[in-house]
Amino acid sequence: MARSVLAIDQGTTGTTVLVIDEPGRIRSRAYGEIRQFYPRPGWVEHDAEQIYQSVLRLSREAIARARIRTTDLAAIGIANQRETFVVWERKSGRPAHRAIVWQCRRGEEICRALRPREPEIAARTGLLVDPYFSGTKLKWLFDAHPGLRRRAVRGELCFGTIESWLIFKLTRGDAFVTDVTNASRTMLLNLDRREWDSEMTAMLGAPDAMLPRIVASRGPLGEAAARTICDRAVPIGAALGDQQAALFGQGCVGAGEAKVTYGTGAFMLMHTGNRRIASRNRLLTTAAIGSAGEPAYALEGSVFIAGAAVQWLRDELGLISRSAESEKLAKKSTVRASPYVVPAFVGLGAPYWDSAARGAIFGLTRGTSRYDLVRATLDSIAYQTHDVLTAMEADANERIPELRVDGGAAANNYLMQFQADILGRNVARPVVTETTALGAGLLAGMAVGIWRSPRDFAALRKVNRRFAPKMPELEREQLLSGWRDAVARTLSRAND
Repeated sequence: MARSVLAIDQGTTGTTVLVIDEPGRIRSRAYGEIRQFYPRPGWVEHDAEQIYQSVLRLSREAIARARIRTTDLAAIGIANQRETFVVWERKSGRPAHRAIVWQCRRGEEICRALRPREPEIAARTGLLVDPYFSGTKLKWLFDAHPGLRRRAVRGELCFGTIESWLIFKLTRGDAFVTDVTNASRTMLLNLDRREWDSEMTAMLGAPDAMLPRIVASRGPLGEAAARTICDRAVPIGAALGDQQAALFGQGCVGAGEAKVTYGTGAFMLMHTGNRRIASRNRLLTTAAIGSAGEPAYALEGSVFIAGAAVQWLRDELGLISRSAESEKLAKKSTVRASPYVVPAFVGLGAPYWDSAARGAIFGLTRGTSRYDLVRATLDSIAYQTHDVLTAMEADANERIPELRVDGGAAANNYLMQFQADILGRNVARPVVTETTALGAGLLAGMAVGIWRSPRDFAALRKVNRRFAPKMPELEREQLLSGWRDAVARTLSRAND
């Protein structure tokens, strides 16, 4: 039987596992949700042990469904929600606190104090000052629990993003590492040198003794011990942040190529090769990988709320019973120009970076229907993506000719057509939309010699459908003008 790789995508709301065989076929898929904890408004946490157990359970399930022998499993690839982090006991491997999630805003006061130093921080890390990143929330944790800081200084505790936690657990403590793409999201990494930055670790109070070793995304990085994933040890061939994994999975490995992943949020990355671009439009510069897994750079714009807005329609408003129903209802809306939904439930991300903004609906009338609200919520995802793409093109001084899309909302034909219309360019949706897991799996397979180059798995990157823009330019500009007005009235400074 052909060799296979196990591709793990540990995301914000759930864990997905694929088995991909040597000819490039997806032999099985397993998925399970993870529990979300909201201890206070704006705070989000996960149970790190539950995350690990979900990876074990779903990996075993995917292997069983694929009907492969464990001896045919050649490597494991891991992609993960990036800025979420865990602090755990080095000796026992037990979490010392719940995982603090990237969406969590508890570091806002720390960020306010750091914002005068944002130019220096951006020069070192490529990041802006925002509670989004791990380092500010780690400082909050130590300020709130000084005993944890003392233990960290003594070397009793480990800090790591989710891939670091999973690798530590899978190797039973033999490998305490983090890959460079995840390290670049902590606000502790020097982006030029690709090593921990002593100024940043001092600024955020992160003891050196608790930091993992930084490694390349392409390994092998260690071995998942026997009787964890399966009955034998398996090399961990790759680990990288979910958005960089999707960039690689989409085949965006050269300068100027871009993708957006619609998940809980929406994340657009534009590969910039070996050129680090300093954004003038409040985007992030982040670590990426090239065609062979070598270090590279990308520009990134992060939209905090995308698919989560559709969940809001379903869970809080009860306007839809299933997320997929939103497409059918949106097409029944007869008024495109209003209302506008600005889903700033946890603030606005790129290019605004306003953590104090809150969601709003503008343009409601007595005639506004359920269909209009569903349509406006979907439209908000496309508008936010437009804002990021515009900023990205200005920073890179080049036009993105086609946007590659993936993630759950990429299956929504209404949204994809409106995205093409509001961007004024083609949107390409692949046959395999789970490109995050795909990217991690393909890189892991390259690490152990299953594939030599991305050309070997081109079949997995085939385009399912291209959406061409159909909207007249005048209508596009009128709709964008209304969106810009709605955002301007949502920003916190407009409400002070």
